[in-house]
Amino acid sequence: MYFSDKFLNLSGERFSVLYRIFGSEKEVFSIANDITVEQTVEFPYECLPLGDIKESIVGKIEEVQRYDEESYKVKISYAVEIVGEEFTQFLNVLFGNISMRENIQLIDIELSGTILSNFSGPRFGVEGIRDIIGVFDRPIIFSALKPIGLSSEELASIAYDLALGGVDVIKDDHGIADQSFSRFSERVKLCTEAVNKANKVTGNKSIYVPNITGSYRNVIKRAKEAKEAGAGGVLICPILTGFDVIREISNDDSINLPIFSHPAFIGSFAVNKFGISHSAIFGLIQRLSGADCSIFPNYGGRFSFSTEECKSILNGCTREFYNIKPIFPSPAGGMTLGKVEEIIKFYGKDTMLLIGGGLFQGEKGLLENCRDLKKAIEEFK
Repeated sequence: MYFSDKFLNLSGERFSVLYRIFGSEKEVFSIANDITVEQTVEFPYECLPLGDIKESIVGKIEEVQRYDEESYKVKISYAVEIVGEEFTQFLNVLFGNISMRENIQLIDIELSGTILSNFSGPRFGVEGIRDIIGVFDRPIIFSALKPIGLSSEELASIAYDLALGGVDVIKDDHGIADQSFSRFSERVKLCTEAVNKANKVTGNKSIYVPNITGSYRNVIKRAKEAKEAGAGGVLICPILTGFDVIREISNDDSINLPIFSHPAFIGSFAVNKFGISHSAIFGLIQRLSGADCSIFPNYGGRFSFSTEECKSILNGCTREFYNIKPIFPSPAGGMTLGKVEEIIKFYGKDTMLLIGGGLFQGEKGLLENCRDLKKAIEEFK
């Protein structure tokens, strides 16, 4: 034998993951049993030694309830020790190998004290961002610098007009990185200066948020460079960089900036009934990683999200979730001035309304469109 009975002096503390599993009751129990092994030991169960590996390390099916006509909700618990103190391993336990199987969707997470102490969530959240920009009684006005291909000077000119028109948060479009026509360092300097210049005119506290998504070697470097340049936050695409990069930046006292999470590359996790629920991938996991704002496609835009899915994202971003701060949901994608009232009614005031290309349309021009947007939001409140 390679091993004898194994006793590991485990704490007995466990956290739980709720999965939606599709199939008959018999099929669901079979899949659930597979999950308990696949997400932990990934080893023939019958070959495991007696003791803690078999009794505690392997996941445990805690509850099975009918979810709807085609699926069941299954709660599976895991020993906290298998996570260690790494967010990457936490995500691996939640939905590692089984992410490649059909008939399984991660829908919710129930945490324990140890998990909560290791992953403290967003540094700022809703209240912290409101404190930074000095806006407390209405939705936050959010826009993006675009299109890709403009020079840093041209982007800075747009940033100035956006801030002058009353936009609170001005971010890089997620496709703007460190290209030959707009180098990161130059763009951050010029756009930050442009927004600060507009703030002196308006008296507002608008902020510029550069996209720091990049290689492992560059992303932390860019975050620190953004801080030094006076940027008001950073934009990250966590599926490209890894969610743990958000956690690392959120915990870094030398950076100390709000983090705006962009959904690029995230779609395959959520666009069908398998994978990870909208509430979890755009809400709970974002919060646990340390994001302060989660951007996602709004219903009725150029993407296929439904009102029910968007409502679940709102819930995942803002519901009471242990001691983890609520974060801003930021619906985006085909947003227009004409939808402002509807969107505020749907999401409430603790929302960031991300309107990009729509502000450039029409005869009035960018500056007046921004002013009209701000007026519409202030009048509706």
